[in-house]
Amino acid sequence: MSDILLTIPEIDSRIAAIRENLRELIEQATAFSGAADEERTSDRIAEQEEELERLTKQRDVLAQQKS
Repeated sequence: MSDILLTIPEIDSRIAAIRENLRELIEQATAFSGAADEERTSDRIAEQEEELERLTKQRDVLAQQKS
């Protein structure tokens, strides 16, 4: 994802969407069987967790700048 400057509400919206994606991926992971499906789901979860961490850090920096 690009490093476009986002507002805190935009970041919060993306964080909420990622958290929902993670919830759905975890639900899918419990329903899937087979190594290929599990690996693909695991990779997608890891990607979403990385993006969540990146956005959370970006939001924290913006919040500190406004303080």
